[in-house]
Amino acid sequence: MTVARIAAALVASVLLAGAARQPAAARAGGAPTWRHEVVRSFPHDPDAFTQGLLVRDGFLYESTGRKGQSSLRKVEIETGKVVQRLGVGNQYFAEGLAAWGSQLIQLTWETNIGFVYDRATFKQLRTFTYKGEGWGLADDGARLVMSDGTPELRFLNPQTLAEISRVRVLDGAAAVDDLNELEVVKGEILANVWLTDRIAVIAPATGRVVAWLDLKGLMTAQANPDAVLNGIAYDAARDRLFVTGKLWPRMFEIRVIRR
Repeated sequence: MTVARIAAALVASVLLAGAARQPAAARAGGAPTWRHEVVRSFPHDPDAFTQGLLVRDGFLYESTGRKGQSSLRKVEIETGKVVQRLGVGNQYFAEGLAAWGSQLIQLTWETNIGFVYDRATFKQLRTFTYKGEGWGLADDGARLVMSDGTPELRFLNPQTLAEISRVRVLDGAAAVDDLNELEVVKGEILANVWLTDRIAVIAPATGRVVAWLDLKGLMTAQANPDAVLNGIAYDAARDRLFVTGKLWPRMFEIRVIRR
């Protein structure tokens, strides 16, 4: 092998190794990228390790994680003030959160258990179990959608919380790993991809990524490497889309620019 070919092979191996270390969202190809513009920003508790976020009745409901710090919260959108809070047991790392009727449904990470609460009082009504890890949770009006950190999304019966079906999320031919916090907006599933600044916009029937929402630069670099983008909430009553991150001091209302 010539020196030139050896050099070319070394460069190729370095590039391939670098690609292997990139998050799935960075490697995946095919879907277009949409931009965003910030409409407004709001205060957000910088100690909140945001794992689940949703809007109901003009308030934010938030699930925060970390063992010994996990909580369920009701928050004023304008001020970021926590008006209602329930601590989750120290053995649990709380994760995704969804609303169904008068109830809130919360996942935990590695303990294979979820909690069902009365939304008004935060009284725990029951628990349920599932296989694998709990990451994100949302509702599409008929079902719950659950992520577990893999490229697969699960659909659950909102009454029994039993799994109905699954779909594999692909961008072109590439599987999209690390699907995290979820929200359903106008029939499309929006999914944070862990450790990236992009949100996958997913067609629920096929699992196909129809676009990537680029949120790079939304928040200035944080000293804590865990302070990453994670938190999507849609206010259907006022057609507002909010995003935030773990340990972020701000929450943003954004407008999506499709192109």
